[in-house]
Amino acid sequence: MIEKPERRLYLGLDTSAYTTSLAVVDQDERLVFDSRMPLSVQEGSLGLRQSEAVFSHIKNLPCLWQNEPEILKAGSLTAIASSARPRPVAGSYMPVFKVSEAFGLFLAQTMGLNYLSSSHQEGHIFAGLWSAGLQAGCYLVIHLSGGTTEIVSTAEKSPGCLNLNLLGESADLNAGQFIDRLGRAMGLDFPAGPQLEKLAESGGQDAIRLPVAVRGKQISFSGPASQAERLIDQGCRREDLARAIEVCIADSLTAAVNHLSRQTDCDYIVLAVGGVMANRFIRKRLQKNLAGRDLFFASPEYASDNAVGLAVQAARRFKT
Repeated sequence: MIEKPERRLYLGLDTSAYTTSLAVVDQDERLVFDSRMPLSVQEGSLGLRQSEAVFSHIKNLPCLWQNEPEILKAGSLTAIASSARPRPVAGSYMPVFKVSEAFGLFLAQTMGLNYLSSSHQEGHIFAGLWSAGLQAGCYLVIHLSGGTTEIVSTAEKSPGCLNLNLLGESADLNAGQFIDRLGRAMGLDFPAGPQLEKLAESGGQDAIRLPVAVRGKQISFSGPASQAERLIDQGCRREDLARAIEVCIADSLTAAVNHLSRQTDCDYIVLAVGGVMANRFIRKRLQKNLAGRDLFFASPEYASDNAVGLAVQAARRFKT
């Protein structure tokens, strides 16, 4: 009788600015476990200090890992990957990511497992590739979140190893900051993304237009934000402004992607990741604006911060 090969499991850990997450996939990249805990933000505040977020992660991770006995019944844990920094570049650092790095390294050393020190951005990209059903290849990635507004080219040079090249970015505010700054001005809770999207459903698409400020590969949201704040002071309809913010973000990205395409003659498949990309209107407008391109999105549930991409990265890196 031929014995069935043991199912191998790969663990991902991510401790971002506002979410603690843990995920497990098997050697075929099938999701075994995915659990997240949002960090509590005091009402009326504009976010958490890093020290507050670090303390919350330290409390949250043991709660997520308490399901470990049930998880490990599904197979044998083989490797761990954790986000140790925001981006895979020299000098990239945020205290919150030292929590997932420390927990991941401790578990790997204690259990004698392979360990991969990765980045939050790589986790987003692998979650996007995985949820969109894309295999290893060359892609143009739009990464849009509270802490990042970047367009990068990416290639998986070997399984689980990304070669990233920064092509375009924000010159000032990131898209998530743009949304949260104006959301607060409109009386929305932080983070404002989901509430702004709901508010915009009752807005007129052309009732208000904010300027699109894109110069070459650089996107600016500070000018549109200042214009929006003036409109708020003038008593504009909040629903119309919320929709105008979504339009401004989508059209700014469109202008930057089109510029990069002309400059590089690239014919990459475009993949959009990051929490802002969970917004349904922005996704639809990008699809319309970039019609004719191969455009894919991370599934909404895997667009925002999560550890699934890190687990997938570990599976690819240590599969053989």
